[in-house]
Amino acid sequence: GCSRFWCLCFSWIYVFVSEIFPYYLLVHPIFQLLQGSYSFFNCSNLWVSACLCCFYCIKIANFRNSIFIYLKVNIDRMVPWLLLGSVMFSLIIGILVYSTIDKAVCKNLNFTGPEELWKATIGLEEQFFPLVFLIGFVFAASFLLVIFAAVFLLFSLWRHKRTMQTSSMKDLSMDAHIRAMKSVLSFLVMYSINFVCLLLTIIYATKKENIMKLLLYIYL
Repeated sequence: GCSRFWCLCFSWIYVFVSEIFPYYLLVHPIFQLLQGSYSFFNCSNLWVSACLCCFYCIKIANFRNSIFIYLKVNIDRMVPWLLLGSVMFSLIIGILVYSTIDKAVCKNLNFTGPEELWKATIGLEEQFFPLVFLIGFVFAASFLLVIFAAVFLLFSLWRHKRTMQTSSMKDLSMDAHIRAMKSVLSFLVMYSINFVCLLLTIIYATKKENIMKLLLYIYL
């Protein structure tokens, strides 16, 4: 909730500044700080949400696999480290985004407006390729974690329902499955909408670009 709140705050701050006071973005290092902070909170939001979905799946789903049983027993102790790792990894992403944009700005100091500044920062030069693929991997990996958590939890719920069909008693495990599925599916819907909107925005923004840039943006 905190990471999502601050992610939305920095999104609104950037939109407000770019629309009302666009030339403030030319003041060093406002643009870099906004982009770096947004990247940090957005990445943190994605990974914390993915960790929460995995926690629901491991805590509630029932599988007899030895690895799954080990995770089920130790998941409570692993959660703080997962959250700390997500925050630290997101901080690294934010710092890399800040550094990359700052290098692009330093190479192009003759801006006449925010549009030229933004075009300079999204130029896919060779040194920016690792960052592009790293961020793309972060988005894809967290999205896949949510999908796998939803699929495993749904399969566990279906299997558990089959074993309880002959019983008319209210089953607490079934209720826990259903509540967890609602949360995980809500995250899945959020990720899907975010992905579709990002894809449409990229296609619209790069319809005049060459096909290689378009493919890289779609991957991102």
